[in-house]
Amino acid sequence: MVFSGFRALPRRWSSPRLTVSSSTRNYSPLLSLALIAPLMLLLAFSFLYPVGRLLVGSLFTPEFSLDHYARLFAEPLYLRVLWRTFETAFVVMLASFVLGYPVAFTMAKLKGRWAAIVAACVLIPLWTSVLVRSYAWIVLLQKNGLINTALQEVGHSPLQLIYTEGAVIMAMTHVLLPFMILPIYTALRTIPEDLGRAARNLGAGTWTVFLRITLPLSLPGVFAGALLTFILSLGFYVTPALVGAPRTLMMAALIGQQATVLLDWPFAGALSAVLLVATLLLVTVFRKTLALNKGVSGV
Repeated sequence: MVFSGFRALPRRWSSPRLTVSSSTRNYSPLLSLALIAPLMLLLAFSFLYPVGRLLVGSLFTPEFSLDHYARLFAEPLYLRVLWRTFETAFVVMLASFVLGYPVAFTMAKLKGRWAAIVAACVLIPLWTSVLVRSYAWIVLLQKNGLINTALQEVGHSPLQLIYTEGAVIMAMTHVLLPFMILPIYTALRTIPEDLGRAARNLGAGTWTVFLRITLPLSLPGVFAGALLTFILSLGFYVTPALVGAPRTLMMAALIGQQATVLLDWPFAGALSAVLLVATLLLVTVFRKTLALNKGVSGV
């Protein structure tokens, strides 16, 4: 008698999925294409067309030729700049992980007001221009900046902090740190707290729980943040140009120099093509390697 009332419920309450699935069938393929057409047109004219023109211009000047690509590989300077770009991006990725994981772990554990405060400290820099944050590093690291002024007051001679590779890495890490923290935080929030409590009840210590449970289950967020920071570092222009020097030149600044200063658009297109192909190859290898880890193939 208790369960008879449930059998008497109207049919529409017993299978709510039918209502959802039937509503999705109202969108025909033609209507779906019409809905995404404005975005596709914007993407085509603002990204695909300019990049395509740049790449085609590197091959046809006006006839088909690989001279610009041969010039890139014939001169060691350009290969050193390409290697420095990937090396700097890798170091920035590692620094962002080392600094960002504890912050993301703290955000995932905190609740209430303190969680909101830490989240605000992570998100507010994203609302500030990259140019402003880069100039802030100049104020800190220049010869008469805050750091050297403090050193001089204690009797130490000023240090060469600005226009160095270390300055570029620190400034880029500061700018890209939120892109590492947020994916890791999202992954940590999805880990059930019961797993840690069960492990402790079975005798596991704090570090064992972290190394055997928390860290492996947060790897999808780590890999997503690493991929984001690495790719964004490869195309960074403003920060390395402001706090760096000619000896710390990166590919984005070199491409801009060839296109806007020397007006050598075909060679700039060749540099862009090589950087794009190298990035796609590394990202593909990165994803295939991570896919070997169970549960990370969706990154």
